[in-house]
Amino acid sequence: MMQNDSSASEPRPAATILLLRDTPEFQVLMVKRHQQIDFASGALVFPGGKLHQGDADPAWADHASGWELFDEVQRKLRIAAIREVFEEAGILLAHHRNGTLFEMVCDPDVRAKVDRGELEFIEVVRDLDVQLQLDSLGIFARWITPPIMPKRFDTFFYVAHAPANQLAACDGHETVDAEWIAPKEVLRLAESGERTVIFPTRMNVQLLAEACDSADCMRRAEERPLVPVLPRLEERDGRRVLVIPEDAGYGSVVEIVG
Repeated sequence: MMQNDSSASEPRPAATILLLRDTPEFQVLMVKRHQQIDFASGALVFPGGKLHQGDADPAWADHASGWELFDEVQRKLRIAAIREVFEEAGILLAHHRNGTLFEMVCDPDVRAKVDRGELEFIEVVRDLDVQLQLDSLGIFARWITPPIMPKRFDTFFYVAHAPANQLAACDGHETVDAEWIAPKEVLRLAESGERTVIFPTRMNVQLLAEACDSADCMRRAEERPLVPVLPRLEERDGRRVLVIPEDAGYGSVVEIVG
């Protein structure tokens, strides 16, 4: 068995959202990473990214529903996930003070300023006078990049119903395409080589494909024990492989890496 590098960097907190819809069929929102991005370039992924300092602003308490339901870590992660979907796909998971869903088109210039750090996300939410829906996100999975990788992330995968009347649009910077795809079609595209789908994404799409619709998916996620997945590097039959815990819900998985 191969040993992991004890000198590996600590993984950075990150968050992503599996946005689901049932019309015209059960689909998940995925974005294509820009070819010049240094992580998962050109790959089909769920919108998401690492935490920013502003995600921990205590002022979010007045601009987020479900604030009291979560600890500090989960608050930051959920805000980060919602911000990333706003930046990359132009969808804002929020509601007005009267409880009605936010359904406006998200200004691409505003999204770009938030992405570049020229405008704080909380200022956008204040100006819109809406509240982020922290309590609309269910935990789907948690994956930690193995120590063999130069860049490491501790990523929470969340699942949520997509707002019916908001349109997804890529940012043209980190993402160059945004599309709704049936989970089984994503797997077909990956198997045929038509799209690049990295290992963690593909494993979570496989879990998605076990559900018949978004409600079923969210129910399964709620019932499934959360087992952090830290792929382990081993050598089997002269090949390097990644192995993940069998109790994480993915079954017995062995991924050849070389």
